[in-house]
Amino acid sequence: MKLLILLSRVPWPVEKGDKLRAFHQIRCLSLHHEIHLFAVSDTKDNAEAHTKLSAYCSSVTFVQRSWSAVGWNVLRAFFSGKPLQTGLFYSRNAKNALHSLVEKIQPDHLYCQLIRVADLAKGLAIPSTIDFQDVMSVNILRRKKASPWWMKPVMAMEYRRLLRYEKEIFDRFDHHTIISFPDRDLMPFAERDTIHVIPNGVDYSYFYPVDEPKDVDILFTGNMGYPPNIDASEFLVNEILPLVHQELPETKVMLAGANPHVRVQHLESSMVQVTGWVDDIRDCYVRARVFVAPMRIGTGLQNKLLEAMAMQIPCITTELANSALGAIDGSAIFIANEAKSIAAHILTLLKNPSLANCIAEEGCHFVHNHYSWEETTENLAQIMANAGDEQASSKKH
Repeated sequence: MKLLILLSRVPWPVEKGDKLRAFHQIRCLSLHHEIHLFAVSDTKDNAEAHTKLSAYCSSVTFVQRSWSAVGWNVLRAFFSGKPLQTGLFYSRNAKNALHSLVEKIQPDHLYCQLIRVADLAKGLAIPSTIDFQDVMSVNILRRKKASPWWMKPVMAMEYRRLLRYEKEIFDRFDHHTIISFPDRDLMPFAERDTIHVIPNGVDYSYFYPVDEPKDVDILFTGNMGYPPNIDASEFLVNEILPLVHQELPETKVMLAGANPHVRVQHLESSMVQVTGWVDDIRDCYVRARVFVAPMRIGTGLQNKLLEAMAMQIPCITTELANSALGAIDGSAIFIANEAKSIAAHILTLLKNPSLANCIAEEGCHFVHNHYSWEETTENLAQIMANAGDEQASSKKH
């Protein structure tokens, strides 16, 4: 198939979950299909990304967002009743460039990641698949609870608009994918059962166990500018760590990841390291005795857990994060929601290296058995092939 892939971000470097998912799907799809990539970009300087992605794509098109146009399009979205984030990623130039590319290459199928760029494809009459990835409306609703008071009305408005828009976008596309069954079950319309679940995977040639000395007691990784990770970092440092210190006062935490928000930066102390961007995140994983992902808001599958488990680090997370992962509590992972229970699990693993090794080994086996980019992307390719076989779509996206 000749596939046109439409993204809201340039998928390199892969410091965010949607970029990671897009990059590995492109990599795997390119083995058997002709890929044409179209991505909205925040910057002009994409030379490294263009080189990296050209290894997998027959053509690579980046269209930079103009911030003056973004302001205008957010205003238009506000008055039209659409989610504000559709305005963040829409521009007439991008839409015209996408439609010109379609006319030029005549793709067999359009694969659109995230509803925020679906309006760019409106009017294209080709078979199509939308990757919701997670339930954006529920994500916003959960983030609203942790938002400052002055943002709550904006988040409430965005939530109501996303509820309507998710159903509208569902009706525009032939096929639909999402990252996990719990996310699919949260979709706010009756046809949710027709959405295909396509999980993420792990690049096992990159993330694998390494026997190195451990000098980091507790590790948490992620894009540290993302609200759910900001909240998890504060929960870990302000509520969980003090309980751990009651028994092990020298325990230290590393918060590793790009774009640390000022709230994350303020957590840094003699007991807490905030790394910022890390060239190779594996350097952080191999140093860690315990990995903790105390997620309280957000949706989707946590790639950080897949990576840590693949590198054979014992992991602790919440029910919210594990609902998508599906690991067995007490075997492949430890699960708890309250600060006291999470702290108790941390102490158990730090004090019992043999138990920590057992949890780490089971976790590694678990992700190897359930999460493969190659297998999940093959399922995605089959869905798109079926869409083409079933009809020459007459839908207007």
